[in-house]
Amino acid sequence: MYDDFSADYDRFVDWPARLPAELPFIEQQLQAVDASRVLDAACGTGMHAIALAQQGYEVTGTDLSAGMIERARVNADAANVDVRFEAAGFGELARRFAPGSFDALLCLGNSLPHLLTSADLAAALADFAACLRPGGLLLIQNRNFDAVLGQGERWMEPQSRREGGSEWLFLRFYDFEPDGVPSEWPFLRDGTLTFNLATLRREGTGNWSQQITSTQLRPLRQEDLTAALSETAFEDVVCYGDMTGAPFEANRSPNLVVTARP
Repeated sequence: MYDDFSADYDRFVDWPARLPAELPFIEQQLQAVDASRVLDAACGTGMHAIALAQQGYEVTGTDLSAGMIERARVNADAANVDVRFEAAGFGELARRFAPGSFDALLCLGNSLPHLLTSADLAAALADFAACLRPGGLLLIQNRNFDAVLGQGERWMEPQSRREGGSEWLFLRFYDFEPDGVPSEWPFLRDGTLTFNLATLRREGTGNWSQQITSTQLRPLRQEDLTAALSETAFEDVVCYGDMTGAPFEANRSPNLVVTARP
């Protein structure tokens, strides 16, 4: 999915609005552990990593999608900053980097829910811990799936973009998959959901072209993620409701943002 979407991802995300909103909280957390070496796991097109490098941090970005990594390198060149980007997924980071190589590890943009089993999640968190120095920072940003599942929030806010005579519309929605158990509400804790992204494009006033790409997600609730962190020997687990540091409210927060220390 993300190789296909890499060319349009920076059109989809409103980076001029998102980065100024999120970076103060991120830097506050980094400064709390005196971080200088940062790993951005599942970095996408690298915009968070690039922004942090511009602030003087030594940043490495990894992503399973080779298309996203290629786009991140182009973005870093355009910004004239030095960021190391590598194609690597969860569970293989400790094989790429020496133990304790980083003061902080970021996992943003609802990336962890792509791990569909508890075993995969545990392996990824252990991988994160191995990359971090003792007392370092793990910062995770997910959708608040307590609200998504509890309220059946199927649709997300549409995004749009214009460039010259071209126009894009991005529509995101979930298909809930109760894994064979019929029509219970809210949906089962161990169920998965399908994340769909519909991309519509047209030139001028011409006809719209349409494309839908999809992937499976495991909707991680707050108690599931915090329990998995504790079982992986992370401590000082703190939950927030968004990337400004607002308190987490299970029924209404847009995000589940978690900080923890190995």
